[in-house]
Amino acid sequence: MPSITKKKEDYANKMFDLLDTYEKCFVVLADNVGSFQFLEIRAALRNSDAALLMGKNTLMKKCVNLYCESRGDDKWRALCDLLVGNVGLVFCKGELTDCRDTIGKYKVPAPARVGAISQCSVTVPAGPTGMDPSQTSFFQMLNIATKINKGAVEILNDTLVLQKGDKVGGSEAALLQKMNIKPFTYGLELHKVVDKGDVYDPAVLDLTDDDMMRIFGAGAANVAGLSLALSIPNTASIPHMIASAYKNVLAVSVETDYTFPMAQKIKDFLADPSAFIVAAPAAAGAPAAAAAAPEPEPEEEEEEEDMGFDLFD
Repeated sequence: MPSITKKKEDYANKMFDLLDTYEKCFVVLADNVGSFQFLEIRAALRNSDAALLMGKNTLMKKCVNLYCESRGDDKWRALCDLLVGNVGLVFCKGELTDCRDTIGKYKVPAPARVGAISQCSVTVPAGPTGMDPSQTSFFQMLNIATKINKGAVEILNDTLVLQKGDKVGGSEAALLQKMNIKPFTYGLELHKVVDKGDVYDPAVLDLTDDDMMRIFGAGAANVAGLSLALSIPNTASIPHMIASAYKNVLAVSVETDYTFPMAQKIKDFLADPSAFIVAAPAAAGAPAAAAAAPEPEPEEEEEEEDMGFDLFD
């Protein structure tokens, strides 16, 4: 049986190999993840050219520090501040989004346990419960309106049992267990991303090119506004400054005798706006005139001529 020191040396060598091989990794939370679930995740990651490493936080921190000192490279030193709690490392070579999707596939439903923190809002739906009438008092204790229908307890209205972030109590856990509701799912949760020494949230992976352009545009607008207010010329504010100066020059030219080619067009328009109205072609008016011509009135029937005699004379 290898000694404890030998185990630590083997673990350190394994971690050194991973730190040498990969340049980016996820820091994942592993609360409530079972051993068989770990087995499935490891196999899936292995097929995706990724690796999962778990261990004691103190040993992992020591290995990271020794690696940075021996290699003279601090790109992995940021891991030391992130190794807090029940966490692990998922190293990957390919796209981070693909590795994230692979990890997300392995989540299992779980019941609400007493003392756990609710991951989401949990609502018990209205309808039959399949419980016998003796369970009515249990629902009354939880202030849930019920009635007896066909020999079984029926909930009248949808009832909110837990909100996200609430601590699960004994009554809520018992109710969800009786209703056979498993509201939570457990799996590896992405906590942070470490990419060549940079640390950021996994939500950054969901940003698209349009999101980046919108964020950049908002930042450039803020810089331009601040620069214009302080009269500081830079790449963001110079186009606005030039446009504002041109408007001022154009206004002076319109009010005085000074002119230049671009301002002369404005002056000509203000002097005679009708000269800039484009006459409609004559041919275009002909069909309209024809359409507007009144239709000929129908001819009235000629009255019978008076023959000068009466039928009853």
